[in-house]
Amino acid sequence: MFETVRKHQRLMQFVLLVLIFPPFAFFGIQGYDRFFSDADVVATVDGAKIMRQQFESAHQEQAEGLRRVLGDRFDPALLATPEARARTLENLVMQHVLSGAASERRIAVSDAQLARELRALPGFTLPDGRFDTERYRAAVAAQGQSVEAFEARVRSDLWLRALPDAIADTALVPPSMVERVIGLYEQTREVRELAFSPAPYSAKVQLDDAQVAAWYERNPASFEVAESARVEALVLDREVLAARITVSEADARSYYEQNKARYATAEQRRASHILVSVEAGASAGERAQARARAEAIVAKLAGGADFAALARAESQDPGSAPAGGDLGLFTRETMAKPFADAAFALQPGQTSGIVETEFGLHVIRLAEVRPGTQRDFAAVRGEIEAEIRAQQASARFAEAAVEFNNLVYEEADSFASATKRFGIEVVAVDGIGRAGAPSLPATHPLNHPRLLKLLFDAASIERKLNTEAVDVGGNRLVSARIVEHRPKARKPLEAVRSEARALATLDAALALAKQEGEARLKALSGGAAADGFAAARTVTRQPAKDFPAAAVQAVFGAAAGKLPAFVGVDLGGQGYAIYQVTKVTPPDEKRVAAVRDSYRQQLQQIYSQQALFDYRESLKAGAKIERNPQRVATPEDR
Repeated sequence: MFETVRKHQRLMQFVLLVLIFPPFAFFGIQGYDRFFSDADVVATVDGAKIMRQQFESAHQEQAEGLRRVLGDRFDPALLATPEARARTLENLVMQHVLSGAASERRIAVSDAQLARELRALPGFTLPDGRFDTERYRAAVAAQGQSVEAFEARVRSDLWLRALPDAIADTALVPPSMVERVIGLYEQTREVRELAFSPAPYSAKVQLDDAQVAAWYERNPASFEVAESARVEALVLDREVLAARITVSEADARSYYEQNKARYATAEQRRASHILVSVEAGASAGERAQARARAEAIVAKLAGGADFAALARAESQDPGSAPAGGDLGLFTRETMAKPFADAAFALQPGQTSGIVETEFGLHVIRLAEVRPGTQRDFAAVRGEIEAEIRAQQASARFAEAAVEFNNLVYEEADSFASATKRFGIEVVAVDGIGRAGAPSLPATHPLNHPRLLKLLFDAASIERKLNTEAVDVGGNRLVSARIVEHRPKARKPLEAVRSEARALATLDAALALAKQEGEARLKALSGGAAADGFAAARTVTRQPAKDFPAAAVQAVFGAAAGKLPAFVGVDLGGQGYAIYQVTKVTPPDEKRVAAVRDSYRQQLQQIYSQQALFDYRESLKAGAKIERNPQRVATPEDR
């Protein structure tokens, strides 16, 4: 029951996060309203508009996020359907609903929370446990973002997640439910099997040619050759344009001087703090009490109290208090200005006075200073040249795309002109069907759903002309044409007669096995002697090679109030089987104790997901939502 969730929990959480929270931080929820007419409004939530461009950005970001996670396993067709586009719209609606709820409750994300989230990012932890700021900045830059914009996005995601996380955390699993589920899923059953395999019945089956021909006609799919085509394609991508761009040393050096700060590592500091929280709307009396508490902490430190121990006991920052107030390494930009000003004015080992920020009153102790560094031109020249080429290629791509589309349209039965103009080679692939080519990676342009739809259009098949240029994502355009088309066909009976006879005989033998098995089951249920059964064996709810899932479901679905119990199972191509359940054994206390925490955690996750779903649905029910799904459909789906 829980195995898939347990094995793939991290992946599933990430994928769900991608699907539930498509990013909008760079534009803002209200930011689109100013730029587009109502014709571009795909939905409104309590008067706030969701625009078509916002939708397209979110949908594309979902695809890119899944592509990064799944690699070659990502199938673009997953997000190319009307249903997937409708889900994106619904996710954006939910995002606006959650945003409204979070704003009403004045939820805020502290700098400390942001810092913890950034430190938890995979791939940026050095062997000694420190956060690799240089690698982090380089990774953000490689995505075409500034650190400030990326951190604004992370803060926005944290803000949106705060309320749902709080709701999910309120779900509690009754201990009686845990014990009941363990009792059901950890019990074992003793069974005996009586098998009716098809082999003994095959000799009883005698089919004439007419019966074989009739079976052949009833089962055409068993002898079909799928539709396929030999295809030629031309792919224009940004990398092709970038490879043809030469960057002079003077241009690279000029770029370096203009962006010198990008190749510098800012000074980092490591500090601990003790926080006395002060709510935004606190009264003067409450603020005075908080300051008195902070002053008492300063006095204890002055008297020689251990900072880490005092932070664990007194700090109201739940993230850093258990670690003795340690905030790890940070730059000036990652902290609130008053906090940063104080921390960057200290020397290692020094302790600040009371520092006030929007989150409350802090007492800060500096542990370490790491000076900033500057990489010289020679060290980053290759990186700069690649970036300039990428930027120039991006700038030229739109113009090149228009020219590419014109060339494949004007010379509709050849790619010669486009090949010569852009210096790219034609890709030839055989065996492509309407669902794509299994021999190619799922991300290959020739597996793109829109291109396949154009390619296998009736006119395209008949005339064998170039398709229009299709944007397949990742700054790639592709046009293709069918060179040879092979329609779906059924192999003639004379070519497959022996195979058809064997399949028809097996089909008849399976029917006889099932017929005899069902008759025997009826007799056993009426009190007949249970003769011919195999030796007893103990089974669990986990399917085994010699005990398939259908058998598990039947055996554990049998009523255990009166034993022995008999159940019959159609095992498909393996025939039919009757199982006699002779004993039911609950798990012993040792087994229950060993698995109790695991079951509690997994049930907690299920309860939390249900609580979150119910909460989100209640928010949607209370919001005024208008959707325009026809405005997010692709032209061919309208």
